[in-house]
Amino acid sequence: MAHFHEFVATRIGVEAYIEPPTAHDPHTVVLVARSGEWTRRRVPDVRSARALAAELGIPIYDVHLTGYPASMRRWSSANRRR
Repeated sequence: MAHFHEFVATRIGVEAYIEPPTAHDPHTVVLVARSGEWTRRRVPDVRSARALAAELGIPIYDVHLTGYPASMRRWSSANRRR
C-alpha cells in the first residue's frame, strides 16, 4: 500500500488497471501515470483492487475491457532502449 500511495502522490494523472490472475500470480493492479510510467503489485482479488483505487481516489479499469493505455507502451518501449 505504501508503494501505491507514494506512486500516486508523486505522479500526475494516475489510473489503475486490474489484471486477471495467471497460473503463477493472483490478480494484479497496474498503476499508470499520465507519462506512461507504471508499477505493478499483487492484490488478493478484484474487490480489493477496487477498494484500493477508491482509497487512492483514482479511476480503475479492467484490462480485458480497455486494454493498456498507449502511454504505458510508449514509456516501456523508451525505457527498454536505455
